[in-house]
Amino acid sequence: PVEEVCFILGTLTGCLGLGYTADRLGRQKSLLVSLMLAVVFGVLVCVSPSPPVFITMRFCLAAASAGVFLTLYVTRVELCDPSLRLLATMMSGLTVFAGELLLLAVALGCGSWRGLLGTGAAPLSLFLCGWSYRILKCILVFRFISHGISHCYSSFRGDVRGFTPSFYWTYLLSVCAGGGAWLLLWATVDRFGRRGILLLAMTMTGLASLILLGLMDCKHECVPADLSESAMTVFSIMGLFSSQASASLSILFTAEVMPTIIRGSGVGAVMALGCVGRLSSPLMDLRNHYGYFLHHVVYSSLALLAVLSILLLPESKRKPLPQTLADGEQYRRPPLGRRRRDNVPLLATPNPET
Repeated sequence: PVEEVCFILGTLTGCLGLGYTADRLGRQKSLLVSLMLAVVFGVLVCVSPSPPVFITMRFCLAAASAGVFLTLYVTRVELCDPSLRLLATMMSGLTVFAGELLLLAVALGCGSWRGLLGTGAAPLSLFLCGWSYRILKCILVFRFISHGISHCYSSFRGDVRGFTPSFYWTYLLSVCAGGGAWLLLWATVDRFGRRGILLLAMTMTGLASLILLGLMDCKHECVPADLSESAMTVFSIMGLFSSQASASLSILFTAEVMPTIIRGSGVGAVMALGCVGRLSSPLMDLRNHYGYFLHHVVYSSLALLAVLSILLLPESKRKPLPQTLADGEQYRRPPLGRRRRDNVPLLATPNPET
């Protein structure tokens, strides 16, 4: 748990620092710096002679890797045509899904943790060697809640039953939920809009959490054990699925509504707050899941309260990206009781005649 806390803090630091760097130095320079640092610290992690050095190098590797992911994400959004942004983001998400499944197979095949970390750093080295080829042409709260509450769903059944779930089973369940969430977003977000699907995902997240709390209270009463166990499994998977969907959509939404001049910093701040939510997992492990019930209640309540603020957000579906702070200030929230056509511009264009 201590190592995991340091790794998450490293990711948080990289999101904030390198996101700001991407806005000031440019996307390419920031990506190059992040890749170089990731390769260097990836090698140092593999040869760490002691636990303190290992944890320190993991912190630095997490920061550099976060910079690589953030810079690539922002660059992809900026280079895509508005109608293709969701498709490109979905393909990237499914590529990550395939890589996470491959990582599980590599972990099972490697004989040591040094070999596993070295295997993970090797692709970054190949990427860096091929740099001369041009291969790339209120949301904070949603991200925080989605990452924080996902731990509740992935380990809920183990916590309330008094045993620790298998690491590989938990990892595989989380990865598959993320892949399924990307498929759902691909099929629905361009049709129903960013706000509508984010509203649905956050509502499902909060309801699943509250239902699980109710099932936990009913397990000592007249509810059959088999029925209670099956229901807890279903709602745990549903909650994990919806929280993954809202977390993924919140990053895309942020990248689309943030002006270009601060897009790196904005997306980095969202990802950083997601890391704050993720800290609940190792901190709960350090305390032997003390206060787990209260932790679940707080996150589920915040998820339902966040539903109200989603109605205040603008719709960014297939709209041009704002370039300056002035463009960002002109973003309008669509009327709550009236649907808007896709060809109506989201940016308010001043009328010289009036």
